Amino acid sequence: MRRYDWLRQIQRLDPEKDFLRIYRITATYEFPWDMTRALELALYRTYAVPSIGRLLDRTAEFTNRPQKRYDDTALLMDAVVEHGFEAEGGRTAIRRINQMHRSYDISNEDMRYVLCTFAVMPKRWLDQYGWRRLCEQEKRASAVYYRTLGKHMGIKDSPQTFQDFERCLDDYEREHFAWDEGGRRVSDATLDLMAGWYGPLAPLVRGASMALLDDSLLEAFRYERPKPAVQAAVRGTLRLRARAVRLMPPRRTPHYARQNPEIKGYPHGYRIADLGTFPKSRPAAGCPVAHGERVSEPDQA
Repeated sequence: MRRYDWLRQIQRLDPEKDFLRIYRITATYEFPWDMTRALELALYRTYAVPSIGRLLDRTAEFTNRPQKRYDDTALLMDAVVEHGFEAEGGRTAIRRINQMHRSYDISNEDMRYVLCTFAVMPKRWLDQYGWRRLCEQEKRASAVYYRTLGKHMGIKDSPQTFQDFERCLDDYEREHFAWDEGGRRVSDATLDLMAGWYGPLAPLVRGASMALLDDSLLEAFRYERPKPAVQAAVRGTLRLRARAVRLMPPRRTPHYARQNPEIKGYPHGYRIADLGTFPKSRPAAGCPVAHGERVSEPDQA
């Protein structure tokens, strides 16, 4: 396989009919590390909307049990990517997501905004730090994927095109980003969680994370703006990484969120139906999400 073989396969597919296959290749073969970072940032952005940040603070799940909430969100969202919308694993994940959301009074507008962050932020991350940018088929497939997810989640008036998703996100942030004490607490807890993964390097990692935040987030959370030299160093390092990745051979096997070292809450395995809950005892060992269907390798060029 050559470096751009996956891209060539994507460009032969129909984004309307083959959207899941395209999205799965993009997320698990071409950009698994970048997608993880981008979706972390997507979820993080939502804390700057006071109605969302305040709710998350009130539930205390992101402040008292941030690792579990991080794991549950990543695993449930990724189960849909791995299994699709029709297979049992994906359907079970969507049921759990819907059950969790029904426990709270969340407006359709906030739900739609969160959907937009997941659709848009990967493209914006890859524009800056990816080893290549998304092609038109990938952007269109992403819009269909999240439009379909929104339908399964009962979200009304979901954007139709990728440009619609971007417009909806930008308009909502412009209108709703604002200071809130609860949102700031959730933000601090999330940054502390991510920095804590790196042990003694935690202060450096927290500073690096802050250097990736745009001005609208820094203002909403009332964080001190990082020094320009720190921002330049962090962002430059990510761009150097992208150049190195561009020279590497393509992945031949998919990489899913459950394989990420950041997922730490289920050392004995888990069942999708149990994610998002707090059972008195852990799931039986050896009950991980079943492996998804492999995407066929691209034709050799």
